[in-house]
Amino acid sequence: MSWSGRSRDTSIEDLPLADLKIALVHEWLTPKATGGSELVVQEILKWIDADLYALIDFESTNPESYLFKRKIGTTFLQHFPWARNGVQKYLPFLPLAIEQLNLREYDIILSSSHAVAKGVLAGPQQLHICYCHAPMRYAWDLTFDYLQSSRMGRGMAGLFTRYLLHRLRQWDVLSANRVDYFIANSKSTARRIWRCYRRPAEVIYPPVDTDRFSFQAQKQDFYLTVSRLVSYKKISLIVQAFNQLGRPLVVIGEGPELKQIRSMARPNIQILGWQPDDVVEQYMAQAKGFVYAAFEDFGIAPVEAQACGTPVIAYGAGGTLETVLDVRKHGEKGTGVLFSQQTEMALIEAIKTFEQYQEILNLEWVRSHALSFRPAVFQERYLSFLNRCYQEFQQTNSV
Repeated sequence: MSWSGRSRDTSIEDLPLADLKIALVHEWLTPKATGGSELVVQEILKWIDADLYALIDFESTNPESYLFKRKIGTTFLQHFPWARNGVQKYLPFLPLAIEQLNLREYDIILSSSHAVAKGVLAGPQQLHICYCHAPMRYAWDLTFDYLQSSRMGRGMAGLFTRYLLHRLRQWDVLSANRVDYFIANSKSTARRIWRCYRRPAEVIYPPVDTDRFSFQAQKQDFYLTVSRLVSYKKISLIVQAFNQLGRPLVVIGEGPELKQIRSMARPNIQILGWQPDDVVEQYMAQAKGFVYAAFEDFGIAPVEAQACGTPVIAYGAGGTLETVLDVRKHGEKGTGVLFSQQTEMALIEAIKTFEQYQEILNLEWVRSHALSFRPAVFQERYLSFLNRCYQEFQQTNSV
């Protein structure tokens, strides 16, 4: 495989990797998998001509996908029933499955991992660089959430589940030793990689398609949140806070909590459900503020809002600590307000603080700040790091 001739800010023709065979490994490729990790894969494939592998693939047969008709290597999980709707249900098999990918013919292995992709087997002459979106969430940070919310977390089944997660943690740490170099999508993730694996990680923020969003200086009198309606996104918390405030709020997104959120919302809140991209972009540009209450490893939505010149009111943990600049600390260079607890009272106070400081926010600067996460920046930093790792790897192996 080779480097693509496509280039933005970095001249990739000068990199000494043109004749090397490269594999790119991701967890799963399905129409429902459209998060930040999939965007990283899509961006890498724009300028690196790599063979693509995943546990399962239902995108190469999807006419609407950029991967349509692409040859993609998969595992035995591809043929398991209901895998298309969520291979996570086969969690005990994921480590075994990823280890069945035969990548011996490649010089460089690139993995995009938030679960098991980093666990592919590689030889001593193969360079493995992992872009880690997070250590395996089921086994680490979300263990107790998973146990409390699932029927498999109770009774005798709960004992088995706890043992399974214990073994997954052991495998996860072991498989981290198969990686030569780690990249983290945020400083927060880098700290978690060190905590779980005791491995340093280079921080390279994921690409955000800021060009997709247009700047709009004149805002309308409503707040906005856009999200999958699942529990950890804390949309119900946002709705409860705005129920008390009485401020206009628009909620865009679909998920298992949609019915519950609709039933609890008061007349000042519009629940629009799923909306096409052009509608989302319009609401993003017109909103006076974008509200975000989730803990995320990076969090693309707040950056997209800022690309419209829309300030963000966000839970100050994880990636938002690095992407949202609190106006109380940064003044005219601020891009929003952060709150320190995932509670209705903390969010209500943050909204009131935002409204006090709203006049000093420079919306053009909000847009400018978002551009520091554009794809060209990701490309330049990723290629530079890959080149440096390859040079170090070659020197080590030549001794």
